[in-house]
Amino acid sequence: MTQKKYRVAIVGLGRMGSTIDDEFPPGSPAYSIAGACRASQRLEVIAGADIDPAKRAAFQARWGVTALYADYLEMMRQEKPDLVAICTKGVLHAEMAVAVAEAGAPMIFCEKAIACSMQEADAVLAAVGSRNIPFNTGVLRRFNRTYHVARQMIADGEIGEARTAVHYAASNLLHGHIHSLDTLSFLLGDPKVVSIWGELLPRDLVIENNRLDKDPNAIFQALFANGVEATTVPAGTWEFEVIGSRGSVSVRNDGVGLVVRKAKSEKERSFVAVPAPTVEAHSATQLCLEDLLDAFESGRPTLGNIQITHHLTEACLAVAESHRLQQRITLPLENRSLYVFHV
Repeated sequence: MTQKKYRVAIVGLGRMGSTIDDEFPPGSPAYSIAGACRASQRLEVIAGADIDPAKRAAFQARWGVTALYADYLEMMRQEKPDLVAICTKGVLHAEMAVAVAEAGAPMIFCEKAIACSMQEADAVLAAVGSRNIPFNTGVLRRFNRTYHVARQMIADGEIGEARTAVHYAASNLLHGHIHSLDTLSFLLGDPKVVSIWGELLPRDLVIENNRLDKDPNAIFQALFANGVEATTVPAGTWEFEVIGSRGSVSVRNDGVGLVVRKAKSEKERSFVAVPAPTVEAHSATQLCLEDLLDAFESGRPTLGNIQITHHLTEACLAVAESHRLQQRITLPLENRSLYVFHV
């Protein structure tokens, strides 16, 4: 039986929308939205919007799409897409997500982070949540099968009771740590973040008028509702480790490898490496978009639904508030107008 093809419109025809695949070796799984749609039997890009005519022309030449617009809302009115992918700069994400939700988009992909403040994030939650729109963002480790294997092993108790989780890599706050917090949350089964402590770097950075006009590097320590303490270590490459009472599972080299260690018993003090499952190369972007389709067809929540996204955006912004007040922040964040610009 032929599967239904869903019609996709992309807003922002630059890197994530179109050209990021050029940054990977030939033959790599598709990373861009347009590339992932071409790789999928269920998705077809039928239109694109960008204020830059040069990007519209380049997109047409690359992907053969002729329905191109300067105004993304005009594109929606004319083309009536099934799925809208917002791939613009971060400062525009919230405004555009609200607008396409109100314009009737059946499904939405929005690049991360979804907002620069909780006022903006609250507006996205209201617009998307009230309409039950399937919604995912560009936190693509959540859609990487290596992380899925690790998550299942943790849920199955293969490393005992999860005690702590660690993210490795220096990163900026909204553009980067939305990834680290989301991935830590995903690995642990998405418990709520209860409280968070953090510092912005450099440590003498001052937040003036409740606003930062540049996305700063940051470190944090978060307490999840299941009792797990999670920490970021600002060194190394992007890796994650969850340590339990009887072992640990690590996702190495940004999802390329999985390392599992186990103890023979609760009393055993040393962990020994054991064989770990291997995962074939795949497109996390394609799985992210197809998760939207599955949720749309079945009525289930998406893996990165707006409620999860809103909560983890709040945890991210609470890191900046912790730095500003020099104290640990208990969620929900009271300061809804704290603003951190990000690209």
